[in-house]
Amino acid sequence: MEENKNKLFVGGISFDSTEDSLRDLFSTVGTVESAVIITDKMSGRSKGFGFVEMGSEEEAQKAIAELDGKDLDGRTIAVNVARPKVDR
Repeated sequence: MEENKNKLFVGGISFDSTEDSLRDLFSTVGTVESAVIITDKMSGRSKGFGFVEMGSEEEAQKAIAELDGKDLDGRTIAVNVARPKVDR
């Protein structure tokens, strides 16, 4: 499977955060193609992580450099390149 270097994994997301607040934060460093917070299928609650797809690999690298360890809605987020999903 092809690795998408524009797609970022974002961990440590506050349960108060929304996809809009995630998009707003990442749009400060570049073009955001998509911002998704992963939720539990049963409860609908955030699982505390999500994915942001940036417009280019350069913007994704800039987002990692500038936003990893930053505060979003009171929580410190971790930002790195998303790894392809592995079948278990």
